[in-house]
Amino acid sequence: MSSIRKSWDRLPENEKDNVKNQIIRFFEKELDEEIGVITAESILNFFLQQVGPTLYNQGVSDSKLALEKRMDDLNYDLDDLIEYQ
Repeated sequence: MSSIRKSWDRLPENEKDNVKNQIIRFFEKELDEEIGVITAESILNFFLQQVGPTLYNQGVSDSKLALEKRMDDLNYDLDDLIEYQ
């Protein structure tokens, strides 16, 4: 059965499980409070909804700028290859 993923939920399942375990350990170590997997998943989903789209969009913008810079560099490199007669 395939599951429908929400637009803000782009983490693979194994990564989500890893983060949920980290959240559980954080609550135990830093807050001396035990939480379960369901609570950890709710916390993760909340943060994914709140900051996920912003972080994703920032990553796309950063990639776009890096590609634009690389294209400029390639244009200069290609201009250096032009032979003038």
